[in-house]
Amino acid sequence: MTAADLGWREGNRYLLLENGEAYFPAVRRAIDSATREVLIETFILFDDKVGQALQQTLIAAARRGVSVDLLVDGYGSDELTDGFIGALTESGVRVHIFDPRPRLMGVRTNVFRRMHRKIVAVDSRCALVGGINFSADHLPDFGPEAKQDYAVQVDGPLAADIADYARAALKRRPPRRWRRPAAASVPDGDGGGRLVVRDNLGHTTDIERYYRAGLRAAKRDVLIANAYFFPGYRLLRDLANAARRGVRVRLLLQGEPDMLVARLAATMLYDYLMSAGVEIFEYCKRPLHGKVACMDDDWCTVGSSNLDPLSLALNLEANVVARDASLNGTLRDSLDRLIAQDCKPVPKSAKPTRALRRFWVGVVVFHFLRRFPAWAGSLPAHKPKLHTIKPAAPGEGEAA
Repeated sequence: MTAADLGWREGNRYLLLENGEAYFPAVRRAIDSATREVLIETFILFDDKVGQALQQTLIAAARRGVSVDLLVDGYGSDELTDGFIGALTESGVRVHIFDPRPRLMGVRTNVFRRMHRKIVAVDSRCALVGGINFSADHLPDFGPEAKQDYAVQVDGPLAADIADYARAALKRRPPRRWRRPAAASVPDGDGGGRLVVRDNLGHTTDIERYYRAGLRAAKRDVLIANAYFFPGYRLLRDLANAARRGVRVRLLLQGEPDMLVARLAATMLYDYLMSAGVEIFEYCKRPLHGKVACMDDDWCTVGSSNLDPLSLALNLEANVVARDASLNGTLRDSLDRLIAQDCKPVPKSAKPTRALRRFWVGVVVFHFLRRFPAWAGSLPAHKPKLHTIKPAAPGEGEAA
């Protein structure tokens, strides 16, 4: 089977986008240049200055005849008003909501299997993939709670694949070549890349397997930045083994988390990893929201998937994996800057017995969380639905 059969595309150009101040203008430029099609998937879309700017950009595209589809998650974007959505649909934008459900006593009930992808695809020639939502908390003027995050813009053959996948998601049936798990081999060649997804069909472990393949192939350096870090023992073992064979392995994790439980879970694994030689740094300037990694001189990934049970076992996720020295170098420079300026190194524990006990507690907790969806899935339960709010037909007063 050739690399092309596996979805590996060469001849792409990549642009790393750091935080909302780079990402949001890039999205606007891409949509403003659209002549045929705009496809957007996002976990969170808020009715704030960022969401309103996206709304107006999409309305302008639809009014000039561009086909526009917007998919949001019913959990992450459940506060969108009828007025906000109506302005889109009245202009011709098709709005889709993944698993919409009303709150129960004020609590969101659609907790599991979220549509967590962040994809923008324009005319099958330009695509953006990453971890940045459409919300003002990704901008520096939001204050100390503004998130540190990344996305990548892809121009070239891979952009067509990303559009193909996003288009198929609206039909809830992926194209034939997306129906089998992705082979985690990464061909040589600068500029090559592919979209790697995690879904609940045939791609349940693809992103985790690509991380593990990169770790096993690493020869000199591994640098991973992740907002929510609580992977399974196989990925932990690959991290530890890489460090033991002389690879420099660094983890950049949250020191100022937006969810305290995320940091508590990660610290349960610190001692095991550090005893193998893994270096751990906590980012303390503001909440870290990135989901990125670079290994050796050209392997890198940017996407929506954390290394935790929700992303690795439940959520719908999308990452770009690339062999590109320029993208790798730009990402590495950014992460090195964060480590040098805004991180504190985690010291080794002086109590190895307690460290081992904490590690095994972490393993038990992880595997409970990872197996829970399968156990719950054996009980009668609804399947997540995709609700489409179509544009109003000519002459109708309001959207369907």
